[in-house]
Parts: sequence; C-alpha cells; structure tokens
Amino acid sequence: MSDPRITSSIFTRGAVDLSALRTPAPADTPSATPSPGGPPAGLPGSPAGTAAVIDVTEANIQSEVLERSLSTPVVVFFGAAGYPESDQFAPVLERLAAEGGGAWLLARVDVQQQPRLAQMFQLQTLPTTYAIVGGRPVDAFPGVVPESQLRQWLQAVLKAAGVTVAEPEDPRLDAADDALMSGDLDAAEAAYRKILAESPADAAAEAGLAQVGLARRVAGADPQGALDGAAAAPDDVAAQLLAADIEVLSGLADQAYQRLVGLVRRTAGDERDTVRQHLLSLFTIAGPDDPAVASARRALASALF
Repeated sequence: MSDPRITSSIFTRGAVDLSALRTPAPADTPSATPSPGGPPAGLPGSPAGTAAVIDVTEANIQSEVLERSLSTPVVVFFGAAGYPESDQFAPVLERLAAEGGGAWLLARVDVQQQPRLAQMFQLQTLPTTYAIVGGRPVDAFPGVVPESQLRQWLQAVLKAAGVTVAEPEDPRLDAADDALMSGDLDAAEAAYRKILAESPADAAAEAGLAQVGLARRVAGADPQGALDGAAAAPDDVAAQLLAADIEVLSGLADQAYQRLVGLVRRTAGDERDTVRQHLLSLFTIAGPDDPAVASARRALASALF
C-alpha cells in the first residue's frame, strides 16, 4: 500500500510505536486546551458514537482502536477544529465511513484535547490520517487528498485487511449518465463538470464529459457519408476527426486511433496539436486500462517524437 499522493509513507521512517499507547497517561496529566483566542475545541462533523464514527482519547484508544482493529480496520484522523483543512476533510471521511456500512471505523482525535496521542504518533502535519489493521499501523498520509484518491486509499486499506467491499454507486454519476443516455447533453455536461469540480481526478466523470463532446460532434452526421468523405480526403483534418468519432461510436476504436495517429504523422503545428488533443479525448472515453489505448499511446509517442 502506498500514500495516495505517491509520496513515501510515514511508516518507512518507523515513526510510530503503538506499544506506548497501551500505557495509561498519569492520572494528573491535564487535558490540553486551546490558547485564548485560538480555534475552538472539538472536531466538526457528525456526532461520535455512531456505528461508523467515534472520538478517541488516551482512555479508550486501547479498546476502540488497537483491539477493534484486530477485527475491523480503523482509520484514525488527527485534526483540530478551526483549522480549514481539518474542517473540510473530516466530513468527507465521516461520509465515506457511513457509506462503508461497518467495513471500517473512523476514529477521530482532536489534537488540542489529546496532545500526548499526537506526540506518540509523531505528527508533523495537520490533518494526518492513519490506517490501523491488526493492532498496528499499515499506512498513513499527511494533509488532504481528493475524494477519488481517498477512496482508492481506503480500498487499499481494506484489501490489506482482507476485506472486500464493493465500491458504492455515486448518485451524482448516475444522474449525469442518465442525462447523457437520454440525450440531454447540456444537463449531462453540467453534472459531469460539477463532479469534477468536487473530485478533480474522477475518471468516470472525465470519461462522461468526453462522451458529451463526442455526442455533440457527431450530431446530425451521416456515418457512411463521413467515412466516405474521409477516405476521399486523407489530409482533411476535419473529415478525419469526424470519421474517427464515427468509428469509436461504431465499436471500431482501435481503427479510429490508428487513423488519428497516422494523421499526427502527416501534420504539423496547430493542425497536429488539434489531432493530438482529439485523440487524447477519445482515449479518455475508453479509460487508461484499455489495451487498445495503451497500444495507441505508444504509437502516438512514436509519431510525436
């Protein structure tokens, strides 16, 4: 498992010794309180004590984090109320924990109230999110990440714990797809753009938006006429782009990619860049895991360089 931002994991530095957490704090250890005029105490978001979310202290970390992680993965979120990144990221984690239906537990730590826990975990950044599986940390990341990457990280945590959970459907994406299928391209575009504004790396929304563009480009076109026109004018960029679109819609994506890679080889300057961008848009529709896309990307790189 790796940090979702493709950086080295905190655990490669051996930062955490959870055995220290099994030693209760001295009875006279005072709780930390914010300095006058500082951020208010208490993390934002849904109340703790639900099936998905608990608040963690030194008194309950043994039972609620270490022991529970023996059977259920526990994601420990270190944050502080009044700090923008904490306030923005905590509700996202809480929503995903609720979606998880008990597959994993979110444990929130307010570092203003639990400074000793923050010291034990050697926090350097707020917020910081840890995954505890089988009584030990398996991965962590500092700061915040886009929701799409957070979902991937959570899936990796669950996989490490031997838990298989189906990715929940996204109602936003369902609504956008329904609009696309019904031919309401304006509504579909608006819905996909809204998803991307909230989750910039959402591959499904990117593919949907590319499909909207494709649908607009072929609207009113005569498929056979477009293909015949492209055959008669092999260097007509507009004709070749339309023919490639028709081929993608006809299930001949590989043929469309070859057509446009060949056109990249025969063009230069702005025309070449137009063809390249068009081809990348068609790749987006198929997705990066499509074998034909992988092959065409290599051919495109060869044509460009």
